[in-house]
Amino acid sequence: MSTLKKVGIGLVIALLVIAAGLWFITRGDTATMPWAEVTGTEPQLEEPSEEAIPTVAIADPIGWGADETPIAAEGLVVSRFADGLEHPRTLQALPNGDILVALSRAPQEKGSGFEAWIAERLMAKAGATGPSPNQVLLLRDTDNDGKADVKQVLLDGLDSPSGLAWGDGVLYVANHNAVLAYPYELGAAKVSGAARKIADLAPGGNHWMRNLALNPDGTKLYAAVGSASNIAERGLEVEEGRALIWEIDVATGRQRVFGAGLRNANGLDFSPWSGELWTTVNERDMLGSDLVPDYLTNVPVGAHYGWPWVYWRDNYDKRVKYPIPSFISYVRTPEYAMGPHVAALGLVFSKEGARLGDKFANGAFVAQHGSWNRKPPSGYDVVYVAFDARGNPMGKPVPVLSGFLTGDGKTHGRPTWVEWAGDGALLVSDDTAGIIWRVIAPGAKPQAGIARITGKRLPPQRELRGQSATFGADDFARSVTAE
Repeated sequence: MSTLKKVGIGLVIALLVIAAGLWFITRGDTATMPWAEVTGTEPQLEEPSEEAIPTVAIADPIGWGADETPIAAEGLVVSRFADGLEHPRTLQALPNGDILVALSRAPQEKGSGFEAWIAERLMAKAGATGPSPNQVLLLRDTDNDGKADVKQVLLDGLDSPSGLAWGDGVLYVANHNAVLAYPYELGAAKVSGAARKIADLAPGGNHWMRNLALNPDGTKLYAAVGSASNIAERGLEVEEGRALIWEIDVATGRQRVFGAGLRNANGLDFSPWSGELWTTVNERDMLGSDLVPDYLTNVPVGAHYGWPWVYWRDNYDKRVKYPIPSFISYVRTPEYAMGPHVAALGLVFSKEGARLGDKFANGAFVAQHGSWNRKPPSGYDVVYVAFDARGNPMGKPVPVLSGFLTGDGKTHGRPTWVEWAGDGALLVSDDTAGIIWRVIAPGAKPQAGIARITGKRLPPQRELRGQSATFGADDFARSVTAE
C-alpha cells in the first residue's frame, strides 16, 4: 500500500472519529428524573451535570390550522379571541374590558463571537428573530361574543415593549430600557399626551423583557429585570441593575431593589390571600436536563434567591468563580418548582369574577413558553398550581391548555402570557402563532373573591422595653476555643 493511500485512509479515519465525537457531545443530556419529582414544593434535585455544549432541542413553530386549537382541560373550552397578530407577548386588561397587547421582539443587538452566533440561530429556530413591531395594540369585544372585533394601534414607535400597567388615568409601558407613563383615559383610541419617563432600566441583554405590576393603591410599580447571562460569565459589572425586581415610586421615580438573586423574573401578581408580590423565575442552564427547576415564589422585600452563586437555597454553582458575598448565607428558598427549563412566563392568580369552574378557583395560572435545551422538551403549555386556604402552593402543576407540541419535534405555538378578560375568561397569548386564546368553563358562574387572611400579629421573639428585656437561651454568647 502506498504512503499516499495510507495517509488518505488515516485522514478518513480521523475525520470519522472527529465526526463521531461531535455527534456524541451534541446529543446533549436526556432527563432521567420523573417529572413529578422535579416539580412542586419539594423537588428532588439531581447532581449537576456541567455541559460545555448545551443540550439543544428546540421545537420548530409551525402555527395552527384554521380549525385547530390547543387542548383544554376537562370542563373547559378554548377559542380564538384574536389572531393575525405580530408576535403578541404581554397582556393587560383594563377596567372597562379592553385588552392591551404588547407586540414585541428583542431589541436588535449585534453580538459577537461563537456564543452570539449560536444564540442567533437558536432564536431563529424558535421563531423569535426579526425586527420588533414595537406597538401596543388595543383589543375590544363590542358584541360580547368572545372575539375581539376592534383591533387598533394604541401606541407605536416603542422600543421592545413588554411591561404594561394602568391606574388612575395613566398607562405605564416598560421598554427594554425604561419605564414610561402616558396619559390615557379608558375607552380612548389614543393616549392624550407625550410620554413621561418614570425610571431607567438596564437595557437589552440576554433577557430583555421588563414586566410590570402596579400595586393596588397605585403608588408603586414593580419592574422585573432579567440577567444578561447564564451565570454572570461576562462579569458582574454587566449584571448591574439586573437579575432583580425594582420597586419604583410612581410620583417621584425613586427606585429601590425589592428582591434580588432572581436570574430572570417574569410574571408578577399579588397574592389574593396575603397581598404579597409573587413572580415566576427562569433559572440557570447547562447543568443537565433535570436541573435547575424554574420556579414560582413570593418575594418578600429584601429577599435574595441566590443567583448566580446559589440555586434552590443551598446548592452552590461551582462554575461561578466570583467571591461569594456574605449575604448569600441568607438565600431564600423558592416556594414552588415549575420544573426544569419550562420557561415560566405569564402569571395570574384566581380572582373574583373568573369563570373557570370550582377546580380552578384557588390558585395560580402560569404560561410556560417551552424549553430550548431539554430532552425531552418541557413546558409549551399553561398550567394551574393549586393553593391551600392560607395561600401556600401545593400539589403538582395541572395542565389547563396543552397540545402545543406535535410529538415530532415541532410546536404549533408557544404560550407566553395570561390575563383575565372582563367576562371571566382566561386569555393566553401565543407569540409565535400570533393568537390570543380564550379559555372558559361553559355555564360556570363568576367565582367569589378569595378572602384575605387576617389575624393578630405574633408577639416578637425578643424585645427591649425600658430597663427590661426578654431573651431566650440561644441569645447568649457562646464560648469557643481558639484554633
